[in-house]
Amino acid sequence: MLPLINLKNIQDARKAISPFVTSTPLVRSQFLSDFCGGNVFLKLENLQVTKAFKIRGAFNRLLHLSAEEKEGIVTASAGNHGQAVAFAATKLDFPARIVVPKTAPKIKIDGIKKYGVELILFGNTYDEAERKAKELARKDGCAYISPYADELIIAGQGTIGLEISEALPNVDAVVVPVGGGGLISGVSIAIKSIRPSVQVIGVQSEASSAMYDSLKAGEIVVQKPKAKTIAEGLSGGVEKGSVTFQIVQEYVDKVLLVKEETIRRAVYLLWNNEKQVVEGSGAAAIAPIIENRDLFAGITFVAVITGGNIDDKLFQSILASER
Repeated sequence: MLPLINLKNIQDARKAISPFVTSTPLVRSQFLSDFCGGNVFLKLENLQVTKAFKIRGAFNRLLHLSAEEKEGIVTASAGNHGQAVAFAATKLDFPARIVVPKTAPKIKIDGIKKYGVELILFGNTYDEAERKAKELARKDGCAYISPYADELIIAGQGTIGLEISEALPNVDAVVVPVGGGGLISGVSIAIKSIRPSVQVIGVQSEASSAMYDSLKAGEIVVQKPKAKTIAEGLSGGVEKGSVTFQIVQEYVDKVLLVKEETIRRAVYLLWNNEKQVVEGSGAAAIAPIIENRDLFAGITFVAVITGGNIDDKLFQSILASER
């Protein structure tokens, strides 16, 4: 049975979060359009508050906390969700604890620290940090704020789909990076509710392909990342029973896997041709164009550029190696 998330939930979320988030630009990429023979637009969530889309879902969830939940929340994050919850909690004056793996990029750790919440560095992977955060929430009787497996989070992320549909009503396809599936769940419900014919395409790195493998198996597959990825925001598994798996099964047309080296190339191309600083997770949205341009020839589509929080050292190394 699918969770009760619909277009109205997403429209309500937009009203709730509008004082706190930005309606980000949707810009045409001449370079990518010429490259694939299609009409390519970029939804620039790297220009969002905290430089990532996660702020949308975080505010929608925190604005719906009960009086008891407002006394303290706990979350786990690969970095961007943690920054979003930290920012929202500070704005709304709620105490919050953010559990992040020790391997998270320094720029994301520093971004969380500046909001004055309690930051806990634990484990070497997102999955380890998530288990720790849930343990703390159970032990202390606090609300656990999932980065993706939460209907209010999903509705908040779905506001991106509303903005795309309104700004580009003739869109044929939307390409969305996938980790736990919260973003693509919200976007696909919004897009398909307005125009069912629009294709929604997910993207994952071959290094961390939990959603892809789960869809192939027909059930959630618990697995560790297969290799290190620069798209750390997409790493980690899909928790058992997650609502996102059902939504992706129902609403998403396909999920594609891309190579790590292609994601690196995508980071470079977005800077070199669009002057956009984009992290690996966000750049994954254009990786399928690089690997299979014929798939996008002759259609109008949007690539959701999910975030721009990339460590400067990594960014500079990519620019140097890809030139």
